[in-house]
Amino acid sequence: MLRERLTARLDGDFVVFLIGMRINKPWLIHKWWPVASAMPRMLRELNSQPDLGLLHAEMWFSRTIILVQYWRSMEQLLAYAKNRQSQHLPAWAAFNKAVGTDGSVGIWHETYAASPGSYESVYTNMPAFGLGRAGSLSAAQGSMATAKQRLEASS
Repeated sequence: MLRERLTARLDGDFVVFLIGMRINKPWLIHKWWPVASAMPRMLRELNSQPDLGLLHAEMWFSRTIILVQYWRSMEQLLAYAKNRQSQHLPAWAAFNKAVGTDGSVGIWHETYAASPGSYESVYTNMPAFGLGRAGSLSAAQGSMATAKQRLEASS
């Protein structure tokens, strides 16, 4: 745990990709387990090939599984999604075949392009986390003490 007040920096543009699933019918394990187990396979693939563009990911498990990913570029994220050799397309096809729109498992994602001056962060009493793991951490004091100052400094 890092006790000081820190902010994250990441040079240039990057992408924040939120993706997840919601278990709507928990008793249908045969429906949601394949969906839930697909993401760790994709993360292993992405972590073993840094040139694909994934910078870091954080995941939380509950009825709704949430995964926050940081990507170097929108182009790399979209290329991975369409790559016939990656784990993504078979997982997507399996979901559509087994679940589709039957209501047993929900899936979602949101994609945000970030550029200098469009984001800021602060962490206190936290381990390196999120954007702070994707990029680097520095002291959030002096000219970086407030959200406004951090936004101005990153632009």
